[in-house]
This record gives sequence, structure tokens and C-alpha cells, in this order.
Amino acid sequence: MVGIGVPICVQCGTRSNPCRCKVVGPTVGFLAFAAAAVVEWPIGALVYPFKHMKGRKIMAHPATVIYPSVTNAIPI
Repeated sequence: MVGIGVPICVQCGTRSNPCRCKVVGPTVGFLAFAAAAVVEWPIGALVYPFKHMKGRKIMAHPATVIYPSVTNAIPI
């Protein structure tokens, strides 16, 4: 039986909490990134042929805005 696992992301060396490791923030950030990418990358690909910079901004949004904001919002 093959199951779908939840990705666990660990970020060590941060100064946002006393133990200097984050698990919840990066993991939730990755899941939010993946959900946003499923929606925004096809839209960006449709816009790209007509407006290159706008298409690039749409496709970069999950990596440049969604993931960092969610990861930094959760300190553990």
C-alpha cells in the first residue's frame, strides 16, 4: 500500500525561537506554496506570451511572497 506523505521541512540556524530550529513554519509554508503554485503557474503561463514581465511576476509570486510570508509568520 502506497500512501501520500506530508512533506516535513526543517530550517535550523534561525534566531526566531530559542531552539533555533523551525519545523511547522517551513512545512506550512511549503504547503501554501504548492497550493498557490497550482493556481498561479498556469495563469502565468497563459499571460507570459502576451506580457512577459507580468507573466514572470505571476509565476514567481508563490516563491517570492507566499512561502516567505507564511514561513516567517510561524516562529516554530
